[in-house]
Amino acid sequence: MANDDVKRRGTAARGRLVAAVVAGLCLAAGAWWPGPSPAAAASVERFVIVPADSTVTYRVGETFVTGNRYNLAVGTTHDVQGEAYVDRAHPSNSRIGPVTVNISTFQSDKRRRDQAIRDHWLESTKYPTAVFTPTAIHGLPATYRDGQDAPVEIPGTLRVRDVTKPVTFAGTVKLSGNTLTGKLQTTIQMTDFGFDPPSILGMLKAENKAQLELDFTAEAPQS
Repeated sequence: MANDDVKRRGTAARGRLVAAVVAGLCLAAGAWWPGPSPAAAASVERFVIVPADSTVTYRVGETFVTGNRYNLAVGTTHDVQGEAYVDRAHPSNSRIGPVTVNISTFQSDKRRRDQAIRDHWLESTKYPTAVFTPTAIHGLPATYRDGQDAPVEIPGTLRVRDVTKPVTFAGTVKLSGNTLTGKLQTTIQMTDFGFDPPSILGMLKAENKAQLELDFTAEAPQS
């Protein structure tokens, strides 16, 4: 009987010890990953990109073999979707959600180039969407001022075709009333995403480097 009492007391003590450890871990987790307060959550506003007022652009240098003539190929699309969440009281809490672009709708000044990009090089007929997923926004001001341009850097990942790579967009964002605008750009290497630069033997060769630009307007939905 005495041995049974000792065992019961030992089991209870171990149980209290485990409970204390678990409680301590929970408290530590709360200190490192605190959830947003109800007041902070209530102050965040949602903005939705307006495709008609937004563009995604690529710029790629290309050289024509005949005459060694250089040209800058420029393609654009309005087919872009995404959302941003803005906290005017605490700008550093603001975030941009994933931005999705239908790259099969890029149009340049040459229909033949556009079709070749869709069917052969970028294969955007097969892989029509590219997705930029931001992981942070660096450079937001400590205090919100209406109509102020804020220089920012936005690191994240870019998925093109079936390849995902880290990229950083840089530029400015501005909040004026209920309209959020941004002008951002980055540079990528096509081969990093698993496809070669456009090349037509004896006629044309494009550079591996491509400049990507996101010029967006986002509006707060009307309640």
